[in-house]
Amino acid sequence: MRGLARREFCLVLLRRMADLRPDLVADALPRLGADRTEAHAAHTRWQALQHSRRAPRGLALRTAVLGPAEAVEPRRFGDLELVVRRWPLPLWPHLRWEVLSGPGGAVLHEHLVRAAGSPVPAAAAGRLRVWEHVLDDVVGLPGAVSVDPGVVTRWEVRLRTGVRARFVWGLLQEVGSGPPR
Repeated sequence: MRGLARREFCLVLLRRMADLRPDLVADALPRLGADRTEAHAAHTRWQALQHSRRAPRGLALRTAVLGPAEAVEPRRFGDLELVVRRWPLPLWPHLRWEVLSGPGGAVLHEHLVRAAGSPVPAAAAGRLRVWEHVLDDVVGLPGAVSVDPGVVTRWEVRLRTGVRARFVWGLLQEVGSGPPR
């Protein structure tokens, strides 16, 4: 594998998801026509691009890998002009990869979000779908409390029922109860 495109970017995302759900990642690899070796190579290539002095940075790197965004929306945050861009990914047709960028193309945040018209039913405290619901679906539930675990790719939402929903890149990975791991 020489370069990266949307398919390989999915392999990069799967690398962190494998920390919590190696079973789902193993099931997903054949759907992308890939194996563990290719997934590892994609991740290695992404890391090399992230640390290369010659590779594009921030938003320019995402655009070089993902191509033109499907949707581009300006967004103001106080006096700051931000831009939200979304790309479809082959592994999750009901989701989009969303990048929030600031001045100069700095990537401020990126994660998977729900695509408009998605067939996935609304999230409910007793009906959370792993690998279908995203952070925005769950954080909006009554009594939901977001918890930043201090790892850029992960997030947790605690529901008042005692349920803990764990996310990687904004996609629901686990639903459980009890103390955090």
